[in-house]
Amino acid sequence: MSSARFAVRTMTRRDMDMAVAWAAMEGWNPGIHDAESFFAADSNGFFIGEVDREPVATLSAVSYGDRFGFLGFYIVKPEHRGKGFGMQIWNAGLGWLQGRNVGLDGVVAQQDNYKKSGFKLAYRNVRYEGRGGGHLSADGGLQPLTALPFQAIEAYDRPFFPEERSRFLSAWIFQPQSTALGVVKNGSIEGYGVIRPCQRGFKIGPLMADTPEVAETLFLALKAGVPPSEPVYLDVPEVNREAVALATRHQMDVVFETARMYTGDAPEISLDRLYGVTSFELG
Repeated sequence: MSSARFAVRTMTRRDMDMAVAWAAMEGWNPGIHDAESFFAADSNGFFIGEVDREPVATLSAVSYGDRFGFLGFYIVKPEHRGKGFGMQIWNAGLGWLQGRNVGLDGVVAQQDNYKKSGFKLAYRNVRYEGRGGGHLSADGGLQPLTALPFQAIEAYDRPFFPEERSRFLSAWIFQPQSTALGVVKNGSIEGYGVIRPCQRGFKIGPLMADTPEVAETLFLALKAGVPPSEPVYLDVPEVNREAVALATRHQMDVVFETARMYTGDAPEISLDRLYGVTSFELG
């Protein structure tokens, strides 16, 4: 099949649903309502590669301002791999993010290839699997995020991400069927977290907290609304020892890992207070 018939275009919102379905088939277990939030982040940052108008490859290259971008959804349909289509859509995405420090969460099988494209390892993210259930504490300063000013949530979130991401955040924390909680003490947010339904089970992400105790309060509250028969996932930056300890303490098992990589220097973010990554697809 000639690569001359291959063309890359920007995804539509409907295409996003297909990309999420492909991610599910890859075993990445995306959230049921992720597509809407992803598209809100950067509607021009999602690409689809087609051969004679048949979709064969996807890639997200979401820009956050003029200085940072994040790659995800790098998928080529199995029957079309090895034909150069992946590299063509990859180059299109990097071209879109030209001039920015670009991050990604690389699966083990692709990490050497990413290094060849100039990406450098910063740290590992590890996916833990546990179970739902437990009791929702009546104290601890828990409040639904819907009761808090969005500007306050946005300000708390800012140290945890390289650039402002208000469009994405406003969609993410209020997505359907999700629960978003914050811990507020003396009028200030000391942590927040979101849990959402996925193709299998539920994922907590992000989970951010000023102290291990606040992280524990949020973690227990978020998973309390999930039936004990359902799996709960938490994607932990391995460099945060307290986050690893949280997952271990609650008898969660390692099921997946990625390498957080950047083309430039690793951004200075509050990893010591980041207990759960928002999304492997968009950072």
